Order: sequence, then structure tokens, then C-alpha cells
Amino acid sequence: MTAANSSLSGKVALVTGASSGIGEATAAALAAAGAKVAVAARRIDRLATLVSRVEKAGGTALAIEADIAKGGDITAMVDKVVSKWGRLDILVNNAGVMLLAPAAEANLDDWRRMIELNLIGLMGTTKAALPHLKASKGHVVNVSSVAGRVANPGASGYAATKFGVVAFSESLRREVYADKVRITVIEPGLVRTELGDHITNEEFKAGLEHRLATMEALTAEDIANAILFAVSQPPRVNINEILIRPTDQER
Repeated sequence: MTAANSSLSGKVALVTGASSGIGEATAAALAAAGAKVAVAARRIDRLATLVSRVEKAGGTALAIEADIAKGGDITAMVDKVVSKWGRLDILVNNAGVMLLAPAAEANLDDWRRMIELNLIGLMGTTKAALPHLKASKGHVVNVSSVAGRVANPGASGYAATKFGVVAFSESLRREVYADKVRITVIEPGLVRTELGDHITNEEFKAGLEHRLATMEALTAEDIANAILFAVSQPPRVNINEILIRPTDQER
């Protein structure tokens, strides 16, 4: 990571779910491109490590402990970014959880958790950030999933949230395009991250682990590069969607 690339110089970004995986890689990529990056998650120790890594490479970062399933944390998070740097140009809504199970066996609390974090949290963060993004003619990047395009057995709750992210993003795009605010949806296929660690259904956890073992999965950096590509376009260019699968992923 290096801050030599200044394509985003002067921009301020906020990345949620930045303590690992796609969020961590995206924050590093945006910082390397010259943006000041606020990194938000619940695991403040990991955020501190990320901030140190960014700063050692010559970048600028700010760690914010926040749980976007809580409205108060969302408001405080956005306020901290704007108070620190006076603006917000890029919001990457990445925080999320994947809890797989057949609908007949699903835990309602798991469904609620996914809806509150993957969907309501994303929507609430966007709402809080929108006045600042309108002021800066900024950019919202919502991390959905291939599960927002293809609903597989065992992923009914997760897919419902990711289809919701896609629908919310398109509706939002049509609301704010006249304000010159850009909206991008990123839909990754199988990525090697910690996302599957929280699955409690042993059958589906083992299935995911088997797929990871028999496929060359994407890396978090692959998705970060796609996000960087989208937000680095000229203001006239709005990359609405990027669906990105491993080459050997069939569905």
C-alpha cells in the first residue's frame, strides 16, 4: 500500500465493516489513492491496527468504533467524520453478516440480525450521510452479493437482505441523480473472508468451506480494486453495478 497514487486526493471516505475482509482492503485501497479514510466497525483494536498500517504507508485514517445496527452509533459515526475533516465524499456500506440455514430451520433472531445490519443499518447510514454527500456531489457504494441476484436454497434470509440492498440502491439512484450523487452496487461472488465464520448451521458452514477448498475464490483486494475503479471515474460516469464472480464459480 502506498499513498503515491493521488487520484482521490482531497476526498474523504467512510468505510463500514472495516475491521477485516473487504472493508479493510477497501479502506487501504482508498487511502493509497489519496483519500482520507474513516474506518468503522465494532472491533476497535483491529481498526487501530489498520489505521497504523495506513499511516505508515503515508496515508490518513481515523478509527471509529460503531455498530451500525444501532441508530445512535450511525449518527455519531457520520458526525465524527464530518467534524474531523469537514466533508464526506465517499460512503462504502460494507458491514454485513451471512447466517445460512434452510427456511424451515432458520432462527428468527438470525434473520432479524441480518435485516438490521445488512439492510436497515446500510439504509440508515446512507440516510445520515446523504446531506453531506449531496453537498460534495459524492458517491455511495453498497456492497451487496451475487446472492442479491441469485437466491440459493439455504440463503433465503441472506438473499432477502441483499436483494433489498439492490432495490434500495436503484431507488436511491433515481432520487439523487439530479444532485450529482452517484450510486454503485458491488455484487461479489465467493470471496475468501471471515464472512462464513458466523454461520451456525454446521451443514451449510461445511458446504461453504468445501466450496472455498475446491475453488480459487476472490480475494478482498479483488473487490477493493473494483470499488476503487468505480469511485475513481470522472463525475459524469456512474458505474451502477459490478457483478464479480470467481472465474470458476458457476452460480
